Amino acid sequence: MPIKDWSIDDRPREKLESWGSKYLSDAELLAIIINNGTRKKSALDLAKEILAAADNDLAKLTKKDFAFYKQFEGIGKAKAITIAAAIELGSRFNFKKSTSLPSFRSPEEIAKYILPDFLGEVKEKFVVLLLNSKLQVIRKVEVSVGSATKSIVEPLEVFKQAILENSTRIVAIHNHPSGDNTPSQQDINVTSKLIDAGRILNIELLDHIIVANETYYSLRDNMPDLFI
Repeated sequence: MPIKDWSIDDRPREKLESWGSKYLSDAELLAIIINNGTRKKSALDLAKEILAAADNDLAKLTKKDFAFYKQFEGIGKAKAITIAAAIELGSRFNFKKSTSLPSFRSPEEIAKYILPDFLGEVKEKFVVLLLNSKLQVIRKVEVSVGSATKSIVEPLEVFKQAILENSTRIVAIHNHPSGDNTPSQQDINVTSKLIDAGRILNIELLDHIIVANETYYSLRDNMPDLFI
C-alpha cells in the first residue's frame, strides 16, 4: 500500500510534523529523504532494505558511498546523491558535536581514537586529522582508499582540506590490512613528501601513524630524524 494511503499517524512526514523527528525510527527518517518509492515498494520499504544491507547500523551506513545507494531498485542517481549527502552531513555534525574538539598529546591517544574507524577495513585507507593551534581536532578527512596493499596519496589531496579549514597542523594516518604495522619504503617516502610540502605551506605534519588490527606505529616516535 502506498504511504499516501496509510493512516495519517503512520505516515513518516505527518508523524514528524505532529510529534517531532525524535519519535521517528531510522527507517522512517530515511524514507523521508528517499521521498517516494516504486510501484512495488514504498519509500519506507526501500529505507528498510538499505538499512538491512548495512546491518541496521548507522555507523556502517556513514561509510557507504554514492554507488552503494544506487544499487537498490528504485534509487536513481539523484536519490543516491541526496541520501549520500544527507548521511554525510549528519555524520559531520555528529562528529563535531560528540567529540567537542578532542585534543591529543601522544601517538597512543590518537591511535586509540582512530583505530575503530579502521577495524574490518580490507583496503588501505588514508585519513588526515586537521588540528588547530591548540592541537584540537577540527575535522577528520578521508583522503583516499587504495587496494588491499597500496594506498596512493599526493600532498595536494592531503593539504587541500587543511587550507580550507585553516588548520595549522595535521596528523596523517593509514592502515595496513595485512596486520603488520611496519612502514614500507613508500610510507617513508610519502611522509617525507608531506613534511616538505607542509613546510612550504606552513602546515606542520605532526606525525604519520600506521594502524594494523589493534596496533599502531608512529613514524615520529620511531624515526624522529625524518621530522627534523
